[in-house]
Amino acid sequence: MFLTVNLFEVSDPISKLLGEWATKLDIWSIVLRIGISILFAAIIGWERSTKRHAAGLRTFMLTSLSGTLAMMLDIFIMQKFNAGFPMISAAFVVGIAIISSNSILYSSKSQIKGLTTAVGLWAVGISGLLIGAGFYTVSVICFAAMLCCLSLFPSLERRFKNQSNHFEIHLELKHKDDLQNFVTTIRQLGLRIDDIEVNPAYINSGLSVYSVALTIQSGELKKYKTHTEIIEALRSIEYIHHIEEMT
Repeated sequence: MFLTVNLFEVSDPISKLLGEWATKLDIWSIVLRIGISILFAAIIGWERSTKRHAAGLRTFMLTSLSGTLAMMLDIFIMQKFNAGFPMISAAFVVGIAIISSNSILYSSKSQIKGLTTAVGLWAVGISGLLIGAGFYTVSVICFAAMLCCLSLFPSLERRFKNQSNHFEIHLELKHKDDLQNFVTTIRQLGLRIDDIEVNPAYINSGLSVYSVALTIQSGELKKYKTHTEIIEALRSIEYIHHIEEMT
């Protein structure tokens, strides 16, 4: 048997449009909230899956659904037993934070992987709580904002990074003795080496692998060259086995 009570004094435009039933915790509003939760999370998860991230469609759907169920159960308990604190929702937030942090990995190229996906999981979980609480309008706004951040802004972010004076590269030299030649070439091009770290993941591979932080000092490079063009020029050097920008 479901509890039918008014949940909030605040006015939600979408709730007003749907009718009074959408503001109550009954079978139909529960079905609605679960449906919205799964739909929004599925779209976000699909976006992550198309970019070959480990946490994809099902992970995002289950995260959002769990948040929605946690909030609805908390509302029921608080109304039925006069509980003063949403304990299940609080435990959910802690749990999803732990799961999200575990999805952040370091690759063999000393790059942090999964950070955006981890934050996305956490955001979808919070969105699920909003949907479970009946904040339909806020949920729609948050969903649109998340989708824009994940789908529309990456190209803009890459453009800004490509025009920055600072960038890092993953460098593989054919022999460790070639490092001095590389340093000399970099300085001649008008670049400054801020840091060089040997990558231990490639020990005994036969290659000398480094993570190199660079700063563009030359006025000409700052004006006309992007990171991609600089790396393409360096790639043509005979003793460089492989080079790419670290993102």
